Amino acid sequence: MKRLIFLLLLISVLFLLNIFVGSASISPQEVVDILTGRATDSASAFIIFQHRMPQAVTALFVGAALSVSGLMLQTTLHNPLAGPSVLGISGGSSLGVAILVLGGIAHSANPGDGLFVMYIAAFVGAMAVTALLLVISSMVRSNLILLIVGLLLGYLISAIITTLYALASMQDMQNYVIWGMGDFSSVSVSQLQNLVIPIVILLVMSLLMIKPLNVLQLGDMQAQNLGVNINRTRNLTLFIVGCFTAVTTAYCGPVSFIGLAVPHITRLFTNTSDYRRLLPMTMLTGSSVALLCNLLCVLPNDTLLPLNAVTPLIGVPVIVYVVLKKR
Repeated sequence: MKRLIFLLLLISVLFLLNIFVGSASISPQEVVDILTGRATDSASAFIIFQHRMPQAVTALFVGAALSVSGLMLQTTLHNPLAGPSVLGISGGSSLGVAILVLGGIAHSANPGDGLFVMYIAAFVGAMAVTALLLVISSMVRSNLILLIVGLLLGYLISAIITTLYALASMQDMQNYVIWGMGDFSSVSVSQLQNLVIPIVILLVMSLLMIKPLNVLQLGDMQAQNLGVNINRTRNLTLFIVGCFTAVTTAYCGPVSFIGLAVPHITRLFTNTSDYRRLLPMTMLTGSSVALLCNLLCVLPNDTLLPLNAVTPLIGVPVIVYVVLKKR
């Protein structure tokens, strides 16, 4: 209970800091006045309510979604380094966007339509890879083979993207590189419900899988003897993770390391493997880590760092620790 209260307080503090801190210089008193309705500066109010607030909400939900994805995959595949990027699901989103951006299709459209088409392309790309993994999962029983297939898919997708990159114009290359850096600020207020509602539904579906995931930690043979349908659990996990990745990558780009590192941070913090506590705490830890990363993107001189330049600062030390611990 103390850890839960600590995480809730930490999220509240980080959320408020994300509202108070940004690239535009707005004094803390002015932020308070805007939040309480006493301010008259429409420009500052626009920045707070149309930029910083949705950005913080996006980080809150995307962090939870990516972290739960990593936790479910690591348990289902019995691999502490499993994640959406390892299985090629994130690569599917990147390929969808690469076809549009590096092919010049998004650049030729008007800004509003081009952005919407990019969201659709990222979603379709991730779901296409997820569907392929589901087909392969129904054909093989080995988690190791599924993991190897996912890695091979990732390499194949990377090769296709590299080819498109070599043939693209300089402007299209730049647009794709910027998208690939990850960003919580690309979701507008009007788009926020399109991101939040699917994530909430998927988080509820994840909570309903607590019992089979708990049993799966004993190993596939033990879980099967206890009545868990291994294939159905694995396929449902792949579907949920695929949807999580499709939604988050479509709106925020490929965000690295959060899904991989946060489950291990949560295990160290809670000192438990019971999914009844671990999964909800992973959601909260993921939200707090994402909010912290978003905050660290703002430098003192009002310079903004790309999100994927900050997430490895937290993720890499955790992964190195896990690798050394597991030997």
